[in-house]
Amino acid sequence: MIQIPRGTQDILPKDSYKWQFIEDTLIDVCEKYNYQEIRTPIFESTDLFVRAVGDTTDIVNKEMYTFKDKGDRSMTLRPEGTAPVVRSYIENKMYGDPNQPIKVFYNQPMFRYERQQKGRYRQFVQFGVEAIGVEDPLIDVEILSMLMAFYESFGLKDLELHINSIGDFDSRKEYQKALQEHFRPSIDEFCSDCQSRIDSNPMRILDCKKDKNHPLMATAPKITDYLNEESLSYYEKVKSQLDKIGIKYVEDPNLVRGLDYYTHTAFELMSTSDGFGSITTLAGGGRYNGLVEMLDGPKETGIGFALSIERLLLALEAEGIEIKNPHTLDLYVVTIGEEARDYASVLLSRLRKNKLTVDMDYKARGVGAQFRDADRKGATYTIVLGENELETGQVKLKHMATGEEVETSIENLGEAIK
Repeated sequence: MIQIPRGTQDILPKDSYKWQFIEDTLIDVCEKYNYQEIRTPIFESTDLFVRAVGDTTDIVNKEMYTFKDKGDRSMTLRPEGTAPVVRSYIENKMYGDPNQPIKVFYNQPMFRYERQQKGRYRQFVQFGVEAIGVEDPLIDVEILSMLMAFYESFGLKDLELHINSIGDFDSRKEYQKALQEHFRPSIDEFCSDCQSRIDSNPMRILDCKKDKNHPLMATAPKITDYLNEESLSYYEKVKSQLDKIGIKYVEDPNLVRGLDYYTHTAFELMSTSDGFGSITTLAGGGRYNGLVEMLDGPKETGIGFALSIERLLLALEAEGIEIKNPHTLDLYVVTIGEEARDYASVLLSRLRKNKLTVDMDYKARGVGAQFRDADRKGATYTIVLGENELETGQVKLKHMATGEEVETSIENLGEAIK
């Protein structure tokens, strides 16, 4: 039997309404912050992700779904959202738009070949936000405010915002030297990934999940001690403004994020709920000051974040927050006989044009079975349509919850339901 690919999932009708509710809620928050949707292709040139994400990252080295197209070009299924947005920003010359910064959101599937865990899939849906075209601590604060508004709009309370500054490129250069001096004498005690990162990208050692409890992690140099005056001033302004608008945060000196294009503000949102599990990250992001130029664009900067809808669902479950199914069936037509079934089909078409949600039996079952079907489907009202009702043009509209019946004409059935 052909089965679903490992690391993917079917979102069935019994659950899809939750996704629709979450996406509608997130889009509503985006509109309040004046962010508009962007949609990019599901696959891009492999070179886009190699250059933007970084050839030392796990995403590029281990997790990308890459293939050759019929023109022998290397293509990759989109593993993350920022690089495609920046590519589109450059290609469509959005930097020339008088409305700056460019503020966009996306809601798209991503693909990474990684080990499946609870809330982590090889195909997953990422909702992300990007603000490109301005470098200002206040836009960083807006992004962080938006992130918190996303989760708080669902009633989530067990949240902890972690922030850090990874400085500009000059600050990072000095910091990376300090990390190499700190870790190199004992690097053979670390995993093979960390051993390869000691020269190529030592900051990524701090992000290692395998060696996170190694004693040297706790004593590693803090990047905030290596920030130059400009970077430190930027970070202090972000923190000051967060304090003014009442957003609580935890300073996390080991928070470096996994992608090479981040500079200055970096952040992650964690769930502190007891029932959430060992991997607590809900969302993450940061500022990227060199990415646009890296992809042959103008000297523009940006900031953004992305969240996994799968993990947002887990957070709601952990805090016992239920999403109610908004779907209602206004009317179920119980039919007796072939003529009544034919007429019911026409009646349903008319009622649907009247903006009612209606259904009928399509399996020619008995009356009792049809009523049970109406009950399973949660119908608010039912009518019985048979030879007598067709002759008189009158039906009894039954409220399924109370059993109350009201007689009405078939002609006025829609108004009676409303």
